[in-house]
Amino acid sequence: MDQRIIDLYDRFTHGQLGRREFMDRLATVAGSMAAAAAMLPLLTNDYAQAAQVAEDDKRLDISTTGYPSGATTVSGYLVRAKRVDAKRPAVIVIHENRGLNPHIKDVTRRLALDGFLAFGVDLLSSDGGTPADEDKARDMIGKLDGPATVARLKDAVSFLATNAASNGSVGAVGFCWGGGMVNLMAEASPELKAGVAYYGMQPPIERVEDIKAALLLHYGGLDNRINAGIPAYEAALKQAGKDYAIYVYDGANHAFNNDTSPSRYDPTAAELAWGRTIDFLSKHLGVPPPVET
Repeated sequence: MDQRIIDLYDRFTHGQLGRREFMDRLATVAGSMAAAAAMLPLLTNDYAQAAQVAEDDKRLDISTTGYPSGATTVSGYLVRAKRVDAKRPAVIVIHENRGLNPHIKDVTRRLALDGFLAFGVDLLSSDGGTPADEDKARDMIGKLDGPATVARLKDAVSFLATNAASNGSVGAVGFCWGGGMVNLMAEASPELKAGVAYYGMQPPIERVEDIKAALLLHYGGLDNRINAGIPAYEAALKQAGKDYAIYVYDGANHAFNNDTSPSRYDPTAAELAWGRTIDFLSKHLGVPPPVET
């Protein structure tokens, strides 16, 4: 697909273009409004076709649960492998700017099958939860209070650290908007031991000195919008002596891990990044117990 189209869609999904302007520009690139409309299914997420782990996988114990944070209760999708008696490291999965959707739930199940206690947090809980309408979810994410959201994520760390199935070590994996939240959590939460940010916005440079968690940062080589912040972030991490690793995947777009997005999913980059993610979490949180297959 024409990279100009992917870049337009990226600007639309991140609030830089309204739907009407996006469609007008897409029609200009595609040649007509009819051609633009025909491209939309290739750009939007197809959740039904891409789940790698079934929702009813018999190896998993899945529940919807929550924890208190300030005056509200934050809910989420808690998944662990059955038939594992040993305590296991815990991982918070932080969604994109679409909320806790089927793709993020699938990622949460994948982590559980790799032996982690995985919790897909819904940061729209206090507003009634993630809606089915992705445009509405994006609008809701854009209205969230930043410091309050980080505070809720800090409370999620405490919630998982004290879970009966947890070994007390907690990490976080975030995608897109959630990757940016991981970068902020790394500075804000003294309990967070490891953070993995997939194509996440970098934090304010003045906060880097206070980062406590080890960081693994994945970026798509074609993601110019996010990648513009890499040099300053890496320089600050290096100067502050932080534990971090950065990987840029040549030829991959923003959202390259999202296998529900036909136009942006890059299976080679996704597989390589996932393997690095599991190794990184195992190193910093403890090797998870084996899962019965």
